[in-house]
Amino acid sequence: MEIIHVSAECYPVAKTGGLGDVVGALPKYQQQQGHVCKVVMPMHRKTFLYENEWEVVHKSHFKMGKDLFECTIIKEVRNVLGFDLYCVEVPGLLDRENIYGYEDDTFRYLCFQVAVLEWMNAWSHVPDVVHVHDHHSALIPFMMQHCYAYTKLQHIKSILTIHNAEYQGWMEWKYAGLLPAWDTWKWGLLDWNNLVNPLACGIKCAYHVTTVSPGYLQEIMQQSKGLESLIRNEAAKCSGIINGVDYTVWNPETDTYILDNFGMKDVKAGKELNKQKLCKDFNLNPQLPLIVFIGRLVHEKAADLLVPAIQQAFDIPNCTFNFLVLGSGDPAVEQQLTAMNEPHAGYYNSRIAYNEKLSHLMYAGADFLMMPSRVEPCGLNQLYAMRYGTVPMVRKTGGLKDTVIDYEDEGGYGITFEQATTDDMVHALQRALILYGNKTKLQELRKRMMKINNSWEARAQDYLKLYQN
Repeated sequence: MEIIHVSAECYPVAKTGGLGDVVGALPKYQQQQGHVCKVVMPMHRKTFLYENEWEVVHKSHFKMGKDLFECTIIKEVRNVLGFDLYCVEVPGLLDRENIYGYEDDTFRYLCFQVAVLEWMNAWSHVPDVVHVHDHHSALIPFMMQHCYAYTKLQHIKSILTIHNAEYQGWMEWKYAGLLPAWDTWKWGLLDWNNLVNPLACGIKCAYHVTTVSPGYLQEIMQQSKGLESLIRNEAAKCSGIINGVDYTVWNPETDTYILDNFGMKDVKAGKELNKQKLCKDFNLNPQLPLIVFIGRLVHEKAADLLVPAIQQAFDIPNCTFNFLVLGSGDPAVEQQLTAMNEPHAGYYNSRIAYNEKLSHLMYAGADFLMMPSRVEPCGLNQLYAMRYGTVPMVRKTGGLKDTVIDYEDEGGYGITFEQATTDDMVHALQRALILYGNKTKLQELRKRMMKINNSWEARAQDYLKLYQN
């Protein structure tokens, strides 16, 4: 089977979150299982672009509205990711440093999708499956089926994966006129609440829709910024598949980013050495429990609750711990977190940045990982933490609810709480301190977590079964 993944992100080329991790891993494991997998993405000017060898495989021009655009498709030559990687360059649009954040992002990603289809339309054959990810590529199923120029592609089976329904790519109707000529009788497939909604269009037009956890699928049927009724109506072709972890990247026994490698047999000693390194670097006490937050500092991650929750916990008598934050996002939250560094020196610190190497060390050295998310379609951080024997402290939502069982329940290993509130977070912190005091129980939970198989091998099989159906 030949499978084409179309995405805005792919780790390690360009990544802001879980989307990049999934697209960097799923195709590799599908390739290992005997299929031909290709990933196509914009040519972001990131370090990966300059550190690897590329060849030009396609050059063309295409029109959007009255404007003519030049398109170049380049391929990474050495197959360093374990699958064929292609990047799309449209000068001035798809050759910028950042993945998102430009005023013309709507136009840029519309251009990206047209460029991908123009390239595929020039092939001497057609792939078996086109797998599109989030709204940045969700118009492709519609265009394959209803743009007159792409009749060659109209019978290709398509899959849409929703990594985050919060972002839908809404655009004014004037943008529909920039698509290659299409059957205007089908305008209703593009429309949702009087706007062109790429994510809604993908849900309508893809042969199958997946979300990144069963729990998240149920949640977006009730709350998804206006798409609730559509998702319920299309439920028969929707399913939830939990994301996996790439164990070649996230493995405490081989991870080159951490100070001391370890496995289940020496997890206590290994974590202790990595914790000492972290505490030395950030002026923390290695004798105290170390709780960390790793991720985007945005509303959906409940990052705005970190400062009040930590301060409230510090005010409780005999509630003593270390807290370390790594992330970036909302400037106001960044400022609040940074402002805590000095008054709570010795017990708290933060690094406002995206730092892949430091995140690995934090998973390896921390005792607990805090995830109070308001929205968490799947969550990978809790899976990474479990792989490194770090107890996840999670709000019961989306994929967190699907993947973390409270340690007081049968077979459990994490700490769970109901609401994204400071009170619930503080209560979880207090439970973590009690658990930390029970070294025997903590060690038992660490080994239990590390035995869980969250690898991409099984998840890749789940997707392949969908394709074959």
